[in-house]
Amino acid sequence: MGSTADRFRTAVEKGEHAALEDLFSEDIRFYSPVKFAPFESRPLVLGLFGVLLRTFEDFRYLGELEGTAETTGGGPAAPCVILPFRTTVDGRQIHGIDQLQFDADGRINEFTVMVRPLTAVQTLSEAVLRGLVADGLVPAPAPER
Repeated sequence: MGSTADRFRTAVEKGEHAALEDLFSEDIRFYSPVKFAPFESRPLVLGLFGVLLRTFEDFRYLGELEGTAETTGGGPAAPCVILPFRTTVDGRQIHGIDQLQFDADGRINEFTVMVRPLTAVQTLSEAVLRGLVADGLVPAPAPER
């Protein structure tokens, strides 16, 4: 799966959104650190990546770990790559990992992101929500009363 992971890594680091489309399965599930339910489907995940690529500053991957992992819901183990990263969002440094799992065709069909610290998760959540609303991918939150 190194080839797909390498292409993904290059596309993200260079901000090449269009290069991501062929790397994702149609039924990809994206598990975010700020949302309980996954983002599902290639169009929605591509839209999310459009927001992420605009939101991240000085994004860089630090390495790569390969192996296998069960899919969410206890599915059989599938090839998996973990990519540790560093980035900045709204002036806050974020440390995280992207976990990519692959289907039989070598496409990414499950993507999980974990970030730290908590203040970075909150900053990332707010920035991404603004971008998703601006792009019409999610409705604006109701005003607080």
